[in-house]
Amino acid sequence: MRIALLVLLPLLLSACAGPQAVLSPGASYVAMGSSFAAGPGLTPYLADAPARCTRSTRNYAHQLADKRALALVDVTCSGATTGAVLDGWNELPAQVAAIGPDTKLVTVTIGGNDVGYIGNMMSVSCRSVARAAGQPDDRCRMPAWPDEAGFQRLAASLNLITAQVRERAPEAILVFVDYVAVLPPSGTCAATPLAVDDADRLREIDRRVRDLTAAAAKQAGVLLLKASDLTRDHSVCGSEPWMNGYPAPAGMAPYHPNLAGMTAVAGALDRLLPR
Repeated sequence: MRIALLVLLPLLLSACAGPQAVLSPGASYVAMGSSFAAGPGLTPYLADAPARCTRSTRNYAHQLADKRALALVDVTCSGATTGAVLDGWNELPAQVAAIGPDTKLVTVTIGGNDVGYIGNMMSVSCRSVARAAGQPDDRCRMPAWPDEAGFQRLAASLNLITAQVRERAPEAILVFVDYVAVLPPSGTCAATPLAVDDADRLREIDRRVRDLTAAAAKQAGVLLLKASDLTRDHSVCGSEPWMNGYPAPAGMAPYHPNLAGMTAVAGALDRLLPR
């Protein structure tokens, strides 16, 4: 399946220059992605969604759908990788399977889990907190840092996502939404129990994911919302953070957007999209 898509990729991507959908009230909207799209901690969750997906009724997709009166199909899921979008994940079907010929809008935030971005941030934070408290850190997962091959696989998968969307819904508007800023551009703070070297390493992973997302969007001629730029002054260390720190407030997810962050992304999408 993936080999066939790679052969078709140039042809499928050329369709991006064709007519774009008009987002009239009631238009079909499919939201795909991982936890930064799903909204863990932002209850209530969708009652009919798998519990592990923590699919919030207040994530950016739901807020955007409410603003524009769109018919939303939300298939986002915490922990998802590009593989979950393209091929499915255990009992979950491929997220792209939710897209049909009548789909007018698709948003996707994906890629961080492919290279261990937030997972590694949580791992090293957990170990740092344990050591500071004089406790063993063996209850914390070991970080699994990505290699260059991992980034190259991510790049290929992002291109395959654009091909799949174009094949299933040639006239849909596709928007890549990159990751809301977690760490400040430099340094750390009390909400980020990270060694400076680890923080810098995580910032580099974030940069690579953002650059690969931007490259995929540019190559396909689709829209890109740089949530990372939008939220740069609202990192976990900002005076008005749109991001939870570590540990997170009760019931919230560490190193994930809070409601203000999700609302900011929804507002930016509303301004970006045609009317």
